[in-house]
Order: sequence, then C-alpha cells, then structure tokens
Amino acid sequence: MATIIAFDFGTASIGAAIGQDITKTANPLCSFKARDGIPNWPSIEKVLNEWKPDYLVVGLPLNMDGTEQPLTARARKFANRLHGMFGYQVHLQDERLSTVEAKSHIFASRGYRALEKGHVDATSAIIILESWFENSES
Repeated sequence: MATIIAFDFGTASIGAAIGQDITKTANPLCSFKARDGIPNWPSIEKVLNEWKPDYLVVGLPLNMDGTEQPLTARARKFANRLHGMFGYQVHLQDERLSTVEAKSHIFASRGYRALEKGHVDATSAIIILESWFENSES
C-alpha cells in the first residue's frame, strides 16, 4: 500500500490532498499560502514528515490544447524542488479543468459560501490525485 500526497500548484496558494493506491481515493489535506509561487517550505516539510508519503504528485497546468503555459514551468520547478529538498519521487499529472471541476463539486455539495480559495485548491488536489490513479493503472 502506497500513500501519496498531491499538490495543486498556484502562485498564491498550493492545495494538498492525500490518498492511497489501494482505494484509489483521496481526501483534502490543507492548502499552503505562497508568495509568487514560493511556499513556506517548512510547512510543507512538516506535512511530509507527519504523513511520510511514498511519493508525490504535482498537477501540471496545461492549456486546453495540451501546450504549456508560463505556469507550467513554475509547477515543474516546484516539483523539482520537492524532489531536491526532500528526496521524494515526484510524478506530474495533467490538471486541465481540475479547478473548474473542484468549484463545481464544492458548489453542488456545500453552496457558494464554501467556495473559498483554500477549499478549492485542496479539492483540486484531490481531483489531480484521483485522475493520476485512473491514468496510472496498467
């Protein structure tokens, strides 16, 4: 059984979710404030030390046609830093429409007032991780 933490990278906030490869489901973990895409690394380290995941997944923001955008390179840099700083194997997952899907899910289940940024980012991380589970099956 492997435990995985997924991240929804953003310049102001980075959502996180945790899941297991046996159930192929994920739950919201938290969201980290970021300044111009730079998170509070000690906060991320604390979560990694607490949960001790087997590996990490980072959402890769792409344009609808699959091409890269400026945020794509920054998400890759975030993934590379996670690997370099903490030694985890990091997988990248296409995250097209994950934020739209997250907002739709939150609105449908809890209404407009639940659409705060942290909730959306953590829910997007769930969608990224569950999508990765679907796409990584052999």
